[in-house]
Amino acid sequence: MFESLKITCDEATTICDKNQYGEASIKELIKLNLHFIKCRICAKYTKQNMTLTKLYKGHASSCKERTHCMTGEDKEALRKALQEGSPAFKEVGS
Repeated sequence: MFESLKITCDEATTICDKNQYGEASIKELIKLNLHFIKCRICAKYTKQNMTLTKLYKGHASSCKERTHCMTGEDKEALRKALQEGSPAFKEVGS
């Protein structure tokens, strides 16, 4: 009966990743939680993965609040360098 609910560690990490994006089904979540009972490594992986996601989301939201723009002077200097065919730009394009 429970054979159909057994998963490997590889499957558990895949379900963990799907769960973070809200793509895991109820059946997959049940399988994952049953797997955690016997595998502490996967449980720790999931906990660490969730922590990293929270940190990233917090950092990403603070970055979105700031605008990252070039000044008018920088834009003009870049425009001139591109028009003149600056050697620095030629090396990057090569």
